[in-house]
Amino acid sequence: MSSDAAIVTDPKAFDPQAVEAAAQRYWDDTRAFEVDERSAKPKYYCLSMLPYPSGALHMGHVRNYTIGDVISRYKRMTGHNVLQPMGWDAFGLPAENAAIKNKTAPAKWTYANIEHMKAQLKQMGYAIDWSREFATCRPEYYVHEQRMFVRLMKQGLAYRKNSVVNWDPVDQTVLANEQVIDGRGWRTGALVEKREIPQWFLKITAYAQELLDGLDALPGWPDAVKTMQRNWIGRSEGLEIRFEVRDEDGNAAQPLTVFTTRPDTLMGVTYLSIAGEHPLALQAAAKEEALAAFLAELKRGGVTEAELETQEKRGMDTGLRALHPVTGEELPVYVANFVLMNYGTGAVMAVPGHDQRDHEFALRYQLPIKMVIVPDEVRDALDEIGRHVARHDDPMRSALGEAGAVDVYDTTAAVQVVDEFQRRIHEEAAYTERGWLVNSGEFDGLDFQQALDAVAARFEGEGRVTRRVNYRLRDWGVSRQRYWGCPIPVILCPNCGDVPVPEDQLPVVLPEDVAFSGVQSPIKADPEWRKVACPSCGGAAERETDTFDTFMESSWYYARYTSPGASEQVDERAKYWTPVDQYIGGIEHAILHLMYFRFYHKLMRDQGLVDSDEPATNLMTQGMVIAETFYRDGADGQKDWINPADVEAVRDERGRIVGATLKADGQPVHIGGTEKMSKSKNNGVDPQLMVGKFGADTVRLFSMFAAPPEQSLEWNEAGVEGMARFLRRLWSMVHKHAADGPAPALDTAALDAAQKTLRRQLHETIQKVGDDYGRRHSFNTAIAAVMELLNHLSKFDDASGNGRALRQQALEAAVLLLNPITPHASHALWQELGHAETLLEDLPFPQAEAEALTRDAVVLAVQVNGKLRGTIEVPVNVAKEEAERLALAEPNVVKYMEGLSVRKIIVVPGKIVNIVAA
Repeated sequence: MSSDAAIVTDPKAFDPQAVEAAAQRYWDDTRAFEVDERSAKPKYYCLSMLPYPSGALHMGHVRNYTIGDVISRYKRMTGHNVLQPMGWDAFGLPAENAAIKNKTAPAKWTYANIEHMKAQLKQMGYAIDWSREFATCRPEYYVHEQRMFVRLMKQGLAYRKNSVVNWDPVDQTVLANEQVIDGRGWRTGALVEKREIPQWFLKITAYAQELLDGLDALPGWPDAVKTMQRNWIGRSEGLEIRFEVRDEDGNAAQPLTVFTTRPDTLMGVTYLSIAGEHPLALQAAAKEEALAAFLAELKRGGVTEAELETQEKRGMDTGLRALHPVTGEELPVYVANFVLMNYGTGAVMAVPGHDQRDHEFALRYQLPIKMVIVPDEVRDALDEIGRHVARHDDPMRSALGEAGAVDVYDTTAAVQVVDEFQRRIHEEAAYTERGWLVNSGEFDGLDFQQALDAVAARFEGEGRVTRRVNYRLRDWGVSRQRYWGCPIPVILCPNCGDVPVPEDQLPVVLPEDVAFSGVQSPIKADPEWRKVACPSCGGAAERETDTFDTFMESSWYYARYTSPGASEQVDERAKYWTPVDQYIGGIEHAILHLMYFRFYHKLMRDQGLVDSDEPATNLMTQGMVIAETFYRDGADGQKDWINPADVEAVRDERGRIVGATLKADGQPVHIGGTEKMSKSKNNGVDPQLMVGKFGADTVRLFSMFAAPPEQSLEWNEAGVEGMARFLRRLWSMVHKHAADGPAPALDTAALDAAQKTLRRQLHETIQKVGDDYGRRHSFNTAIAAVMELLNHLSKFDDASGNGRALRQQALEAAVLLLNPITPHASHALWQELGHAETLLEDLPFPQAEAEALTRDAVVLAVQVNGKLRGTIEVPVNVAKEEAERLALAEPNVVKYMEGLSVRKIIVVPGKIVNIVAA
């Protein structure tokens, strides 16, 4: 036993800090978790989403990385060559904000945070291969994505075009959506404008169908994530329809092309909507001051779909008129604030009867609303009215509910159905479901698909309609007008245009030692950094000063872990390790990160860098860590949030908080409910403080025991204390047993009944825990099973040779079963049980023995008239008659049978005896 181990195995007390320090020294000294590709074992790549180095770990990090560590350690114990790496998603806006606040450079702030957070991760004892660590802000990392981008430019998969962004006119910078607060810049308070500027894009739409189809090949991904991705990709089939346009003088103007998935509603179009940036809107505004002022006002609106959906619908008539392709009717063309130029064609055919957004707009501006689609019950009512009209040859002007000479005794109910449906459409809300066409002339009576085919057939020959498959997915805008990011490797030449930086001149290095005020990017402000010769013509040119979206770095980091030191983005080692076998992260990343993650993998596949279609086989989305919140009302009317550590809470018998006071003054505070841990609610718990107080193993144990991985975990310090007691109990049991000296070998042929029972309970526990770890990822029930085993063991008072041998086996199993969750304590306790210091992950995970699981007896429930009245223990193969006899003799059953006679006894072997009595 090593000297370190001797220090930590004092039976008098469990000292988690000493135990954990000793185990971590051993792992570091033996480089226990460094792996390579030369193993004959099957590979297993377990990866948790890399952290942003914000300054300190939070409990969400701890939970995420503990889940990954449990899986990694378990897989190594079951014979796998396990890779679990770690790195830092180090570029991004928060570093710029912190640099402004702390008057420092983003690089200095970032590297200091990385150093601190790495020490915290090591303190948690994670089985990480630190030899593969990197920070995405280092040139040796981002040079590879620059090289990939250059190659994608040459293939036409990376390009630049104008796009609408949030613009702060005071700071003269583009703002991310989260930096726009109530329409104003987060720092200056200036009204934000929409501005069209050149932006770089990756052509993810070229992979839209493959990204959609690939979801069906991911059974190990949560259905919720796949559904969100399907909806985000948004495949839709429809028609592009061209509307001829006339100006105020009746002259032909630029036609409007719209894409619609609902060509069945064509006859319900009553106006067209266009974006404020649409060329027709700009032309009209040049002649009309009021419209020009309105367009200027629209520039201060949001640019996200969410904002457009929730904001008040506003617009203005352009004076242009579009001609309905069927009727020739003139339809007004409005500029509308909910239409974006970079979505679709920047124009929408408005059908207020059957689109809610159009409906709200039409009500506001008193535009016509037509009913052209009806559900089954309205169609049936119209058919009934039509049959009546035909019978009576009634010259009704319409079959849509005008009473006329209709026989009210035959059609009153039908007329009411139609009238009510029309009223709802005109006054309350659009009917947006599919149905049957009415009021549509030659298309009357058709369903959706028939209408789509009929409209296409009529106009395709004229060149006014084209069938299209469209996607909601838009190309990935990868450029950001910010400093702290990877420079986009492009040279802007006045003669040659956009020229990719030659690969032998990469990386384009971001200067780190800069003065940063937040008003302008240091590289944009530095003419010397920008100045460069064009690699094509040799003339004077400038570097692109935009930097990559940080999703770029996090889209391929998993692949770089596989190939540390590779001169290319990855090498042949990537084909050994990829795809990731288990990926772990929050469901909040379901769309953007995980979509780009899948897309970038396909780009690397098509470059020959990897040979799989998807980056990860299995995905686990862990729940949030939540905690109680407390506050007092501030003088300014705002809530002053108080950290739970500063509150004395009073709980009822169920553990619910029923009162709380501030420790500092003993006065009451308000209970704010349970919320996700956050700085804004001041309800975060510092993992470092918890580790200092209870030890890393206890924190790990609680974070795995309090809830299944996919559910929210409510932080409860009383629960943490309970886990600490459990570990101390295990520590005490092992030391008490070890103090009596070595145990003999188990003689299975000489076991008595109690020993057989304990042995069976032991192997049932092994069987359950293995299944909970490996198949179910149900770590809370695995812990509960080990707790139950220790309860059985505490009642097992047998000092015989076989008794001590069984106790040795049970304690060894408990230590190994808990090792993935409490590796430090397990490391020390394994030695206390008489073994040499070793890496427990290299020991085989306990396996249940079939022979030990065999039961000699079973417990049967005994019911009298369906109510449980007792239990009996009987041999496994007990005869039916003997089971009946024992059931009737059970004392409590005898009590409830007084005055009754047996009518029938039903015996379900191995489960129950039900006595039917009267």
